[in-house]
Amino acid sequence: MKQSLRRSIVKWFTNLIRNSKYRWFVILGSLIYLVSPLDISPDVFPVIGWIDDGILASIVITELAQLVLEQRRKKAGVSQEVAPESAANSVIDVESFTVS
Repeated sequence: MKQSLRRSIVKWFTNLIRNSKYRWFVILGSLIYLVSPLDISPDVFPVIGWIDDGILASIVITELAQLVLEQRRKKAGVSQEVAPESAANSVIDVESFTVS
């Protein structure tokens, strides 16, 4: 039950952040949530309070990295579309990716 709830929340958030219409609103809202003193689980509780911030920060960093990679691919002229469902399971070949 906990795994399916967590997966559905993460899937909803990543689909929302990949929607170009809402992408920057979600990133900005996530960053505001991270610096805001209001939390779902307050940081006063040592480990439990940091879990939601850590999960949200890791998702935002992953999606920002994905945005940078997409921009570099567009600049390089490489057209490689990845379906949102398979993006978490995709592997990036670093050796074939050249930075100019």
